[in-house]
Amino acid sequence: MSNAVQPPPSRWEVQRSFDELGRPLRDITFCVVDLETTGGSAAGGSMITEIGAVKVRGGEILSEFQTLVNPHDQIPPFIAVLTGITNSMVADAPSIDSALPAFLEFAAGCVLVAHNAPFDVGFLKHFAEQQQRPWPRFEVLDTAKLARRVITRDDAPNCKLSSLAVLFNATTTPNHRALSDARATVDVLHGLMERLGNLGVYTLEELQTFSARVSSTQRKKRYLAESLPHAPGVYLFRDERDKVLYVGTSRDLRTRVRSYFTASETRSRMGEMVRLAAKVTGIECATVLEAQVRELRLIAEHKPPYNRRSRFPEKMHFVKLTREPWPRLSLVRRVLDDDADYLGPFSSRQTAERSLAALHETFPIRQCTDRFGVNPSRSPCVLAEMGRCLAPCDGSTDETEYAAVVDRLRSTLVRNPDEVVETINQRMNQLADDERFEEATVHRDRLASFLRAAARTQRLSALSRCREVVAARREDTGRWSVHVVRHGRLAAAGVIPSGMDAHQFVGDLRASAEAVADAPGPVPAASAEESEKVLTWLESEGIRLVEVDGEWTCPLGGARRHLALHDAVNQSRVSLVPFDDRRDLAPMHQPAR
Repeated sequence: MSNAVQPPPSRWEVQRSFDELGRPLRDITFCVVDLETTGGSAAGGSMITEIGAVKVRGGEILSEFQTLVNPHDQIPPFIAVLTGITNSMVADAPSIDSALPAFLEFAAGCVLVAHNAPFDVGFLKHFAEQQQRPWPRFEVLDTAKLARRVITRDDAPNCKLSSLAVLFNATTTPNHRALSDARATVDVLHGLMERLGNLGVYTLEELQTFSARVSSTQRKKRYLAESLPHAPGVYLFRDERDKVLYVGTSRDLRTRVRSYFTASETRSRMGEMVRLAAKVTGIECATVLEAQVRELRLIAEHKPPYNRRSRFPEKMHFVKLTREPWPRLSLVRRVLDDDADYLGPFSSRQTAERSLAALHETFPIRQCTDRFGVNPSRSPCVLAEMGRCLAPCDGSTDETEYAAVVDRLRSTLVRNPDEVVETINQRMNQLADDERFEEATVHRDRLASFLRAAARTQRLSALSRCREVVAARREDTGRWSVHVVRHGRLAAAGVIPSGMDAHQFVGDLRASAEAVADAPGPVPAASAEESEKVLTWLESEGIRLVEVDGEWTCPLGGARRHLALHDAVNQSRVSLVPFDDRRDLAPMHQPAR
């Protein structure tokens, strides 16, 4: 299968010394690969005719791999002229069924490198999938993509392999044969590394995330990531006065923070933040969910100027169905322990007002803010004259009739939104028939706001009612992560150590978990955003419930089942809006299951 080929002499000297922030390039084993094929698309039926690869580390060539591959099909004449590979040459060659496993064994443990990597790696992945062979988790470098970030028109007319081989004085001229092109790509890779070394790029992580647009000031601060672990957690950028500038989270703290100094992080806001940063502190977390929750809490606590979201969880709005002789709907900023019914939270007053309008469109309860006694005696308002209010103010309705409407409204808020959906849909159809499409759009947005809020309220209140939920999931590492949730708040998180009794670990975790008191009304004992993070994890694949103290249920006829249609409508709107304006469109709730 593999033909022994004498490698050419090395041309890359040993890398100069540098801070050990990542995996040094001099210690990485690269497998530079090139393919010859019968066409441009594996999915379209093209086949591999040759595989060539060079294994290299620290500028020294370790070994080479080359084999022709029988495509079991005719090689097109123009391909044969281009590559020099003919049907007779591949007649006795192995098929891809045996060539691919041999190459994967050769490349095992390496970082794959190719010029225009999506082409070569795409072919290899295609045939691995065809053979039902698991694809190794190769890290991949594309020398073409890297060259486009480094090479200017003054250096070379383009970033083709032939042009770069001339620029870097490659010892092998690419000629559309796999091994020759792989050798030339090795020289190009080394040439690019030499140039990037002058820019402070010394590790694989820096090479993978390099951007020419990152300033030298940012690169010089990469030492700030040195003390951070390769673990999930939260990182805080701080200035010279120890003020928190920015809070973020990652599955790998060290890698993520280092990317701010070398990556394609081109947002001017982040560049400004990095220039102000004097240090970075990290908080290691047991699980990704714990890191996400800690991030939210720290942003709310410090309100960092360079975080745009989650800084003011206290700035929420609710729609409240009041408890008084003649109940009404009211916009409020806080949930009280007053046995009233609430819808929300809403992140903005505008969305709360849209939901309120949808409810008033459906239920003719009073909209005035006056306080009435049991037997009011006043003049009716305009809404009463229009038939949009039952007008308890002038005795037009009695307590029984009014209470029946309020009961239907309460049921809509907590259980079944069908009455609002039917009313608004009828109104939209009438407006559409009259070609009053802008007004119909207003009603559509009102309905969508209400449904999102109702679904959110029902989900959050269901979780917050539970005194405790303990759940576990087997992670990709094979170990079990465990979370303790109390009244919607993450109270404890941990990963069961290898060899430890699971029951004992869960018992200890519950005993050490934060004590959490129930919050009033439908809101959880945490921010809505935190509880939604918890819910997303609880609803993910592979979750096993260990303990549920309370009743964790959502109404069968709840608002969530109506959301799929409105999500699709919103998605179509997003696809028609210019990218820069899409931030103004509120994200829709996840579709109903």
